[in-house]
This record gives sequence, structure tokens and C-alpha cells, in this order.
Amino acid sequence: MALTLHVNGDRWRSHLTDVLARNPGLVPVVKGNGYGFGLHRLARKAAWLGVDTLAVGTYDELAQVDRRYDGSLLVLTPWRPFAGAPADPRVIHTVGRLEDLEALSEQGRSTGQRPRVVLERMTSMLRHGFSAKGLREAGRATADGHGVEVEGVALHLPLAKISHLSEVDRLMTDVVAAGLDKRGEASRTIWVSHLTDAELATLAARYPDFTFRPRIGTSLWLGDRGALSVRSTVLDSHPVERGDTYGYRGRSAPRAGTILVVSGGTSHGIGLEAPTGDATLKARAASIARGGLDAAGFVRSPYTVGGKQRLFAEPPHMQASMLFIPAGSAVPAVGDEVECRVRFTATTFDAVELS
Repeated sequence: MALTLHVNGDRWRSHLTDVLARNPGLVPVVKGNGYGFGLHRLARKAAWLGVDTLAVGTYDELAQVDRRYDGSLLVLTPWRPFAGAPADPRVIHTVGRLEDLEALSEQGRSTGQRPRVVLERMTSMLRHGFSAKGLREAGRATADGHGVEVEGVALHLPLAKISHLSEVDRLMTDVVAAGLDKRGEASRTIWVSHLTDAELATLAARYPDFTFRPRIGTSLWLGDRGALSVRSTVLDSHPVERGDTYGYRGRSAPRAGTILVVSGGTSHGIGLEAPTGDATLKARAASIARGGLDAAGFVRSPYTVGGKQRLFAEPPHMQASMLFIPAGSAVPAVGDEVECRVRFTATTFDAVELS
């Protein structure tokens, strides 16, 4: 009676090792809901891969991974003075403002334990990071080696379909101007996100004095969708005639059929929607079509029954959803499972079954 993520273990593990082989210096990213797997499970899998660094999204997530993974822990959210600084020497802080760097350096000087930091250079995302001038100032502020231990520069690039090479070339000029390439191997590390294999190979050839370390989440854990399937348990079914009422809101059946009750609801993330970044005409047309169905009281669900994606009979409940199956369609039995298409990063599963 669950919404379950089924994983073809052999195929999934093969994909993970393939990504590792193609990306020397790989830094797996585990954050949020652990891409549907859970942070604890992915931390153990990162240890199995044998990588030396694992990236988490926030400081709050450290407690879910630090006992399951023994390597360094890179926190992607920039450090702020109100966040405090964990005493664990495995933690690498991301810093993108001079005032934060100064505060963290002061803590290091006062405790005698230099925090490990990565200096983030602002990219075209305009999310976090130093400007070119700020990075030079950060370079001067850390030149004496006191306060913090600089372990390179972070570049968080956008999810664009165009090449990032020209932008990275410009940003690398700022890294060199900051003098960070003259302080040893650790400070010549460039932590990057959202670069292709080809782009990484090109950058490694252009900048042989630097080490590029790709931080990868989605394409690592979810890169082989064929290894993953989501199935929901059929909890109940009720035949209805046209005009019969059902559900919390007393809706009327539009025609004869079956109300099928399946596991998975708003507490799992079913029926919740986030804005998409797709701005193509096709995507806009699909949004208009969905809006028309919604206005008419019909919303397409993520559940597939009998080879067709079925409509919600009414908005999903907290832990279950009601689907409308038209008369003449095959109706699965209570206890059977039906397929469900979800957004993994926004879904909480009752169980993860790894073969």
C-alpha cells in the first residue's frame, strides 16, 4: 500500500560507475530529498563509489550524511555568520562575500583551526559569489594563509543548452588575476557545475595547471531513467454511473466508469507543480491545454492505467489519489500496482526497493 521507487540495482550501479569513469575528480551532489532516494542512501552510495568529497546543499543536511560517509563534505549554500561554523574539519565552506570571509577567518584565528573554504565566483546565474574585483580582494585577504585554508574556486553555471566555454574562459581570467593559482595544488582546484564531458575535457587541456572537479547530482543519480520506475498500489475501486457523486467535494461522474483509489498524494508530492523553465512554443501550448482541462474540472494525473495516462477524479488527497477510469477500460485489482511518472526531486516515496 505504498508509492514505491523500484531501482534496477545492477543497471543503476553500472551507470554510476560509468559517470565516475568519465568524470575524474567527481564530486557527487546529494541535497534536498536526495533526488528521491534519500540523503542517507546516496551518502552510502558515494562511499561505495570511493570518491573523496561529497557535496550537500545546506548545513542542516550534514547530519544526515556525515556518519554514512567518511570523506570531505562540501556545503554548496554559501556560509553566513548567523549559520555558525561546524567544528568538523571535513567540512568545506563555500564563501561568496568579503564580510563572510572576514568573519570566518576571524573564527579560524581565534580557534586556531583554519576553516576550509572554496571561494565562489559569481557567474551569469547571478545567484551567489564574488565579483571579479571581490575575488581579487578575497585573494589578497587570504594571501597570508592565516584564518582560512582556501581550496579553490567554485563556478555554478546555468542549465543552458549553449556552450559555457566562453564564460568559463572569462571567469578563469579572474581566478588567475586573484593569484589563487600560485598557492599550491588545493587552491588551483576549480569546482564546477553543469558542464558537459566535452567542455570539461576542453578546459582541462586549456588550463593544465588547474584541476577541474565536476559537481554532479541529477545526471549521476537520475541519469539512467530506464533503471528507475515508480509504482503505486491500487487501494480500492468503485464503479459509478453518470451523475453519481463521489469524493470530498461531491463531484459528479461525467459518464459511467470506475473511481480508482491509488496510493500517493500531496504528502508525497503528487499533484504539486513547480514552474518550468521551458519557454518553447510547444511547452507554452501544452500549458494552455492543461489550463483548459483544469478549468473544465479535468486534470491529467501522473498515473498510467491500461497504457493511458488517466485523469484525476478530483484533486489528490494527502496520501491517496482518486482516478477516473472510463467504462470499457480494464480496471486493475486492489493490490495491483500502476505506473506513476513523477519529478524525483519533488517526490517523497514510502519505500525504495533496490534490487
